[in-house]
Amino acid sequence: MGSVVELAVRRSSGGRGKGGGGQGGGVPFLLVHGLASNARMWDGVAAVLAEAGHDVAAVDLRGHGQSPKPDEGYDFGSVVDDLLAVLDRLGWERAVAAGQSWGGNVVLELALRSPERVHAAACVDGGTIELSRRFESWEDCAEALRPPPLAGPPMVDIEGMVRGRHHDWPESGVIGMLANFEVRADGTVAPWLTRERHMQILHHLWEHRPSLVYADVAVPLLFIPAGDKAETSAAAAAAPRGRVAVLEGDHDLHAQQPEAVARLLLELAS
Repeated sequence: MGSVVELAVRRSSGGRGKGGGGQGGGVPFLLVHGLASNARMWDGVAAVLAEAGHDVAAVDLRGHGQSPKPDEGYDFGSVVDDLLAVLDRLGWERAVAAGQSWGGNVVLELALRSPERVHAAACVDGGTIELSRRFESWEDCAEALRPPPLAGPPMVDIEGMVRGRHHDWPESGVIGMLANFEVRADGTVAPWLTRERHMQILHHLWEHRPSLVYADVAVPLLFIPAGDKAETSAAAAAAPRGRVAVLEGDHDLHAQQPEAVARLLLELAS
């Protein structure tokens, strides 16, 4: 395990709504992105949550975005410790924790290990990722899921590709996707998450066995899959306080449908 790093946090204040979050009485929200993603993918969701009166903190996990990028500490224990340090720094006793994809598996571990800090947890098209069911060996997994080389093209080309592929996304989602890249002095881009660190996380994700722990998660647990999936229904059935709310759409539901995702999250804060 690596030592705790101080994560970069994008905060949205709910003070203008029905009583602010951590400072006003409403339950605050901790938003966690997926693998090779970043905090800005949650911008649309965060705006709705803040408007409803909740304080919001979206994080860049270690190795991603504006956060430190150590060479180690990409296991679940270290990543969860980073999130607990964020809660301490914000002065939040408890929060609704929501994570997308790999981030869903991360908030599942957070809820399992520190239920006293989690009011409820939501897994957005994640929390059920168990790569060992798809790949018999880590070598097979690494060969199939190794990220392509993405460094080098101009940002204008990346933006054109993103807008072309996600024409139905709101502007907040497009901006969030573009924030996955560092823009270099010559106008070309490189992913914030290096391939070596990406593979470290992928290895820990291949080792992760969420199906073994659902029954031990004591807090309310909401799965928001992109489409009806058997593994999601099984996970919710195994969790003592689990349920499913299906949305049809992209894997990045939080970027594509921020209002719909936010409405589901607000139900968890009640």
